[in-house]
Amino acid sequence: MNTSLKWISDLVPGLSVTPQEYMDAMTLSGSKVEGYEKMDQDLEKIVIGQVTSIAPHPDADKLVICQVNIGTKTIQIVTGAPNVTEGCKVPVVLDGGKVAGGHDGSKTEGGIKIKKGKLRGVESDGMMCSIEELGSNRDMFPLAPEEGLYILPEDAPVGEDAVAYLGLDDTVVEYEITSNRVDCFSVLGIAREAAATFRKPFVPPVVTETGNDENAADYIKVTIQDADLCSRYVARVVKNIRIAPSPEWMQRRLRAQGIRPINNIVDITNYVMEEYGQPMHAYDLDTIEGREIIVRRAEKNEKFVTLDGQERTLDDTVLMICDGKKPVGIAGIMGGENSMITDDVKTMLFEAACFDGTNIRLSGKKIGMRTDASAKFEKGLDPNNAMAAINRACQLIEELDAGDVVGGAVDVYPQVKEGKRLPFEPEKYNRLLGTDIAADEMLTYFERLEIPYDEEKKELLIPTWRQDLECDADLAEEVARFFGYDRIPVSLPNGEATTGKLPFKLRIEEIARDIAEFCGFSQGMTYSFESPKVYDRLLLPADSPLRQAIAISNPLGEDFSIMRTTSLNGMLTSLSTNMNRRNKNVRLYELGNIYLPKQLPLTELPDERMQFTLGMYGDGDFYTMKGVIEEFLYKVGMTEKPVYDPASGKPFLHPGRQANVRYQGKVIGYLGEVHPACAANYDMKERVYVAVIDMPQIVARATFDHKYEGIAKFPAATRDLSMVVPKDVLAGDIEKIFDEKGGKLLEKYELFDIYEGTQIKSGYKSMAYSLWFRAKDRNLEEADITGAVNRIIKALTAIGAELRQ
Repeated sequence: MNTSLKWISDLVPGLSVTPQEYMDAMTLSGSKVEGYEKMDQDLEKIVIGQVTSIAPHPDADKLVICQVNIGTKTIQIVTGAPNVTEGCKVPVVLDGGKVAGGHDGSKTEGGIKIKKGKLRGVESDGMMCSIEELGSNRDMFPLAPEEGLYILPEDAPVGEDAVAYLGLDDTVVEYEITSNRVDCFSVLGIAREAAATFRKPFVPPVVTETGNDENAADYIKVTIQDADLCSRYVARVVKNIRIAPSPEWMQRRLRAQGIRPINNIVDITNYVMEEYGQPMHAYDLDTIEGREIIVRRAEKNEKFVTLDGQERTLDDTVLMICDGKKPVGIAGIMGGENSMITDDVKTMLFEAACFDGTNIRLSGKKIGMRTDASAKFEKGLDPNNAMAAINRACQLIEELDAGDVVGGAVDVYPQVKEGKRLPFEPEKYNRLLGTDIAADEMLTYFERLEIPYDEEKKELLIPTWRQDLECDADLAEEVARFFGYDRIPVSLPNGEATTGKLPFKLRIEEIARDIAEFCGFSQGMTYSFESPKVYDRLLLPADSPLRQAIAISNPLGEDFSIMRTTSLNGMLTSLSTNMNRRNKNVRLYELGNIYLPKQLPLTELPDERMQFTLGMYGDGDFYTMKGVIEEFLYKVGMTEKPVYDPASGKPFLHPGRQANVRYQGKVIGYLGEVHPACAANYDMKERVYVAVIDMPQIVARATFDHKYEGIAKFPAATRDLSMVVPKDVLAGDIEKIFDEKGGKLLEKYELFDIYEGTQIKSGYKSMAYSLWFRAKDRNLEEADITGAVNRIIKALTAIGAELRQ
């Protein structure tokens, strides 16, 4: 974004700063200035002169001797310019002055110094200039000749500064504007920031009511078919168009913006686009069939010829401006050749609209075209700016006598955009910034930014053109940049110290890795993308919820076409690879997500659940895996004993060697031996054991609050119980009795023997436990232990256990 510093100064009265001061202050207040260029950097001592007489050079056929009135005196200049005539007014560089470059348009760093001298023996006191020698070119000054002097208008004041007269005594400032500050992609937006930065008044142009007694709605009808891509469309009509050059002041401002002046109509649209940041377009109303504008998507493979004469092939995502029968423009990018403004135009249709920025960017990319207008639309313009901009354009048309403006406007605005209200919370802003700024001072900042304050509700009324202000942090930033970043004191951050401490969830996962690796497991990583065939290999029934997987819209292939709902396939595939490569005693673990959809097709994000998956073969069995799980639960503070429920019903596990792991009544995982048929599907012939722990269940129950208990001061007493129990009685059933009947004195218990054989009656098994009893405050007596043991024996007898003598 570039702006003329003189234009900014006209909108901010009293702004009197050097370009460097302006650059520094604007950068500190948040409008980053990349740099600036003084248009008259290498121009010195150049005045307006008038040729009073011309005489031939005595020794050169192509040179003439001119007497030039420069206001204070008449000087003699020898020139070879072919277009010099008596009475013409031209820029004259005096003795000791400087020009920017040569007549051929080449520029010289530091400029070229002009000195009084002789040309073929005749004195020459200066030089008359071409437009290139003034640092510009014929693109910016279309009336300049291809070769020769730049002839000034007849009313140019002789003796005055020619650089100032041509508007070259200006500075062009270049900004780096972020995309969220759409309002600053306009001269008015930058001027508003400059006024707030330098604490000066901001005086935007006063737009007066324009138009005759007619109604624009009688001339044109507007219909928006795709309101999602066009939020507003404003149209006005101008009759009796009188095309002529635009005034010099407008041409100067456009040149400073890098825009070539063309004629009053084109220049007005470009001028308002720069001033308001609102692109506009003009159509010849006589070419609009049916006197109707329809905003719709293009048809697939529709052809359209744009103003540059190129035929474009469109698709149904490109938004078009059409009349009753045909397209007349690509919305937000470029108009069509079939409705272009020519010198013969009589009635003109003015358009100011607001289009979807993302669609404009994608459409421009598809058709290979990007214009100044599309560059602004891409940022997402404020629809409330459209009417102000088109009224400003019509005001300029009347002021420049470029046509007769028809009264009223056709305004199609399906959903009016309203400003936001944000609470004014000065204490919070000060906490965020580490400052102590008074609330009244903050309000002056917002007042300078034209953000009103509702004192009754203590709310700031955010205008629609400040799309970047959405929360308290944004408002705190506004306070910071006008208070001065350089004035904010150094302060320490507030809040809980977290240095060197992982988040709770990651600490749990770290413990899982430590336990697994301590127990001999190596970490593996497998794909989250899988094949639907996995479910058949895992022997899942057709109605299993695990088959309800999320399909990937652009998969690499069928083998990676769904998101996994179980982590077992990756683990079994890795174990199979190791087994087929003759690796013995393999133990692997993985921490990875599964993806469980809440419903299909997806209407919201799936439930992503971290799984702690363990797999092994070789040394070890079901109880080895059970021990790893219990060690992990103990380390994360889950001190209650888990319950192992054999009725887990996992089809991929051995029916007699599997269990759900329950903790406080909730299933937190499962473990078991892989079903031989499932193992065969993975080409594994050995026994394979797996365990899966659902980490969200662990995180919800884990704790690192440990209570220290001192070393026991009194000895423990042990008792051994050997019993014969029915085979369907589980060790967990027996241990539950120990926990319930052992009382506070039972410190721990341990299974040290289990036996099934011919010495035990059919349908039974022998189990032997050691029990430790201890009191913290005294030595135990036999009666203490006997009472607890008797309660345990009574409960064991109730489940069919018989003590062995």
